[in-house]
Amino acid sequence: MAEEPKETKPGFLNPVAGFGVTFKAMFKKRLTEQYPEQKKPTAPRFHGRHQLNRHPDGLEKCVGCELCAWACPADAIYVEGADNTDEERYSPGERYGRVYQINYARCILCGLCIEACPTRALTMTNEYELADTSRANLIYTKEQLLAGLEEGMVDTPHAMYPGTDEQDYYRGLVTEAAPGTVRQVAVSKGEVPPEEASAADGHEQAPKKVISR
Repeated sequence: MAEEPKETKPGFLNPVAGFGVTFKAMFKKRLTEQYPEQKKPTAPRFHGRHQLNRHPDGLEKCVGCELCAWACPADAIYVEGADNTDEERYSPGERYGRVYQINYARCILCGLCIEACPTRALTMTNEYELADTSRANLIYTKEQLLAGLEEGMVDTPHAMYPGTDEQDYYRGLVTEAAPGTVRQVAVSKGEVPPEEASAADGHEQAPKKVISR
């Protein structure tokens, strides 16, 4: 048995139905956000600017594995790893991120990079004001992304907590820097040891002998 055709509205009513949506919206209260004077709070898990985290004693969590760069679909992350030494240590273990850059002209804030990070070194903050007038300013460096120092931390490079290893850091057994921990000299960044600097200053400031004839 054939189905009976459904009743349809006359063709001249279609434009009226379309304009009905417009007329309903005309009488609704308009929502105007007073930005930037009044900034709307973001969701707790909002995907904003990235941050490179530290361990509780100040050592960096990034180990320079480059997994975040491989996972990035926009090719916005550039990482160069380097070896730690006892004289200049930035992270527990063997490697650390010597160079870390994120190009926010490319980044789509998808969060795949933080999912790939094995040490939870890379997370995303709620900061969303990333616009700029220069492309160069949109390339954030490690110094800009690295989290600030909190109470109980010592700036890198510095030695690991005595009697601990890399696994102790990842288990959360290190809660602050050991008493007496001091910052090491960052020779790789061009810093000069204090004794060499003082010797150089003393050599430059040494008075010249004047030989009279």
